[in-house]
Amino acid sequence: MSSTAYVFTPSFTKYVSATSVLLTGSLSAQGSAPAPMRVSLESKHFDPKIGADLYNRYLDEYMIADDAGVHDIAGIMGGEHSGCSDTTTDMLLEVAYFTPERIAKTGQALALTSDARSRFERGVDPAFLDDAVAILTALILDICGGEASHMVRAGTPPLAQKTLAYDTGLCARLGGVDVPADQQKAILTALGFAVSSDWQVTVPTWRRDVDGPADLVEEVVRIIGLDNVPSTPLPRAEGVARPTATATQKMERRVRRTAAALGLHEAITWSFLSEKEAEAVGGGAWTLANPISEDMKVMRPSLLPGLLSAARRNLDRGATSVRLFELGRRYLADGEHPTIVCILAGEKVQRSWQSGKAQSFDAFDAKSIALALLNAAGAPVDNLSVMGEAGCLYHPGQSGTLRLGPKNQIASFGMLHPSLLKTFDIGVPVVACGIHLDAIPAKRGGGFMRPAFTPPALQAVKRDFAFLVPTELAAGDLVRTLKGADKDNITAVRLFDQFVGAGVPEGQKSLAVEVTLQPAEKSYGEEDLKAIAERVVAAAGKLGAVLRS
Repeated sequence: MSSTAYVFTPSFTKYVSATSVLLTGSLSAQGSAPAPMRVSLESKHFDPKIGADLYNRYLDEYMIADDAGVHDIAGIMGGEHSGCSDTTTDMLLEVAYFTPERIAKTGQALALTSDARSRFERGVDPAFLDDAVAILTALILDICGGEASHMVRAGTPPLAQKTLAYDTGLCARLGGVDVPADQQKAILTALGFAVSSDWQVTVPTWRRDVDGPADLVEEVVRIIGLDNVPSTPLPRAEGVARPTATATQKMERRVRRTAAALGLHEAITWSFLSEKEAEAVGGGAWTLANPISEDMKVMRPSLLPGLLSAARRNLDRGATSVRLFELGRRYLADGEHPTIVCILAGEKVQRSWQSGKAQSFDAFDAKSIALALLNAAGAPVDNLSVMGEAGCLYHPGQSGTLRLGPKNQIASFGMLHPSLLKTFDIGVPVVACGIHLDAIPAKRGGGFMRPAFTPPALQAVKRDFAFLVPTELAAGDLVRTLKGADKDNITAVRLFDQFVGAGVPEGQKSLAVEVTLQPAEKSYGEEDLKAIAERVVAAAGKLGAVLRS
């Protein structure tokens, strides 16, 4: 460890993070910890659940102390008693270099995360210590006043520089760009590298990430511009089949194109959430032990939080209509699940002289998008059932699920719950739909193609039926049941009217459907049509429906 220090006696407030303590005896990077419990700069007691013996051992090895006691954990966490306050008048300014490996080891062992640890464990420039002292001293004297005392040095920073043998031809072979040697030398020199006449390249002290000649190629290519790198296929060995996209990749491409064609904008959000955001959608199954930020601690169990945050930012900036989708992975207890989620917020139709007031999105808009995306994904849309409500994330009575059978849920749609919107500070109604892409059954043969167009030889026949059904019966259930009443003759069933009012008994509604019949070998006779109609009425009767007179 190499450190440089000044002692100030100014009158100033908390402009910089430094140590405001007068030393008792000599300053040491090691010592004897007087107690297992410490007080951090944020006035929070911390005692990680790692065992007192292990905690004290690490604290003994990696603390900074004087004869009176411990002042901080080296390169990671300071102490409350040694921090700056409004009454600080004497300050010790310490500028030190810590080995990244030791800082990382200590921080992980003590489960402590801080800005200092993040900087030191990634590596700082050991040659910058003197410059840092000069800059900080000038700032403090300029802002706070006071007088600087003498400087004390302890140890020597690791200033040894790495030298690499470099071949200028690597730029073309590895990077795909043929850059003249003199231009490569100029680029590396401008970036702080020292290049000798025999192409021995000395790496500057602040570039710990440069480890070999390939890293030098990367430096040259990024300055030339990645957009100037030509797209060149890698050579293919004899007998190796040409790579093709998998069925899943092709399906995801179709879904993306369809969503964009429907007027939605693709969003790419973080795969990590804060604990608060994860709890808002039911909690996450996977939590990171060492997240890069507290706001990115939980692997997302849903794509909704990221999209809602994006929608809020757009709405806060004056957007009146937000239409977003994202195709990504959810991380549940049983693994990753490919999912596409769409949200619609704000105005569906702007106010105008024709339509009057602005119109908002509703649950049926989300359902329409879900069906279109499912059709693009190759799902058997005609066989889907609309069942129940979609769960606590949606508004009660304004959501539903699309299922293949009672258990295989493929999609959900509806208005999002007001409490969820409040969590993300959104003040307008939002509708959403989500499709579980891995729940869609794969097509046999792995292909996705339209069936050959074979126009029937005989003209189709259409018949209308009106049924009185219980109010709670979903129209989709009736349509699906009638379509299966005679699979040899019925090719389509379409709902075209729903009526509640005069002439309809209380607790019932009238549903009118159009049934399309397609003869195969000969035209229908009266007896044929009568038999089919009887089968239609019988199938409806199983749902409690009666033919309306």
